[in-house]
Amino acid sequence: MTVPQGNKQTNTDVVLIGAGVMSATLGALLRRLQPDWSIEILERLNGPSQESSDAWNNAGTGHSALCELNYTPKTGDGGVDISKAVGVNEKFQVSRQFWSFGVENNLLGDPSEWINPVAHMSFVRGEEGQKYLRKRFELLSKHPLFETLEHTEDIDEISKLVPLVGKDRNPDEKVALSHIKGGTDVNFGALTRQLLGYLARTGTDVRYQAEVKNLERSTDGSWKVRYVNRALDEEHTINAKFVFVGAGGGALHLLQKSGIPEIRGIGGFPVGGQWLRCTNEELVEQHNAKVYGQAAVGAPPMSVPHLDTRIIDGKRALLFGPFAGWTPKFLKRGKFTDLPLSVRPNNFLSMAGVGVTELGLVKYLVTELAKTHEKRVETLREFMPSAESGDWEKVIAGQRVQVIKPNKKTGGTLEFGTAVVNSSDGSIAGLLGASPGASTAVDAMLDVLSRCFPDRMATWDAAIKEMVPSYGRSLSEDVTLFNEQFERSQKALKLES
Repeated sequence: MTVPQGNKQTNTDVVLIGAGVMSATLGALLRRLQPDWSIEILERLNGPSQESSDAWNNAGTGHSALCELNYTPKTGDGGVDISKAVGVNEKFQVSRQFWSFGVENNLLGDPSEWINPVAHMSFVRGEEGQKYLRKRFELLSKHPLFETLEHTEDIDEISKLVPLVGKDRNPDEKVALSHIKGGTDVNFGALTRQLLGYLARTGTDVRYQAEVKNLERSTDGSWKVRYVNRALDEEHTINAKFVFVGAGGGALHLLQKSGIPEIRGIGGFPVGGQWLRCTNEELVEQHNAKVYGQAAVGAPPMSVPHLDTRIIDGKRALLFGPFAGWTPKFLKRGKFTDLPLSVRPNNFLSMAGVGVTELGLVKYLVTELAKTHEKRVETLREFMPSAESGDWEKVIAGQRVQVIKPNKKTGGTLEFGTAVVNSSDGSIAGLLGASPGASTAVDAMLDVLSRCFPDRMATWDAAIKEMVPSYGRSLSEDVTLFNEQFERSQKALKLES
């Protein structure tokens, strides 16, 4: 690449880096809350939602904790902790409320392009698995957000609910299934495109092939965002009052370049993924559920295995996985130097500490990488005993960068989840991490607003509550409000059966 020619400078109120679901959500919120602000979105690729938000690059469950067993871990006394499941589900309900507002007020178009009803199920094998899932059901079904959850250990009933799981299974095998009808499949790529369409219609400048190279704080507290137009090979600088880094795996590097002290000590651990995709249309049509199992020992949460119905661009698909992989890239279209270039003197101990404490994870990833196609199909047969190798092909999933935070005892701790990092003056913020990610985007972006614009939250309160009626209240404690908003979103999002 030649040296970019010239440097064109412009001014704006807000710059959002990355054209994924996070930036699109934050942009839509700000457009409603502060319509007089100018907003620019910079995306290094040639189109929107091509990395973490892309339908083939994420799980699409709308991580609502209805079926994902990693959100209900076992406790030391043999019980089950449901607190994280409740928290994740509440955040997903916040997203549903905002999406409903978007459809009702023409921010968004046809919701069936990105959200569709699909049953969520949890499946386990063995006596210990049965005990765990039964305990989980007993606790969750008493909670108002999960009261429609059902449970069975009868193989005939399981075969009726999910034929591919029951077919050719040993009738004497101990199995259990919890299931709930209120689940959805979400195509976050299509949702992002609709949100960006709204932003473009209302004056937001969305720039593609715009790769941010540096972030520099000005003396007045604003930010100089330097980027290169990759198509024209031109350098540009935008002077922005507020910057949000929603660049997925690329966020760590950009926040490091900003020099804010809040990013010191934080590192990233990349985890890739692969799917098995069914090529037999007859099998695809026989399955209409997201069936989640238990993660292997040492596996990261994003690798919880599931037999997954997806609806992508109006067509049903069937996936199984993901199988974890590893590459030093921080993005699917990233560089092999992403990991080494993220190591700084201030985060070296954090990253080295994780290298020592997470040997089990490293061993798991090495084992996964060594699996042949037939070995992957053998894993699939735990869910679908009749699976045949010829009916499945491998596809590459997206990259995730798990957050590494400093720890005085071990040097560093690998954290699974998402984390907001912002400067003390609120002029810049970014989102790091992975699951539950996209499905809790609205709650995460409201968190960004409260951190970065605390003096405006009182003024914005009424407008936020118009978009998210439960804002500032607990759905778990206000069952009437939960039922009202759930039914409202069922209707608005065309999820009624």
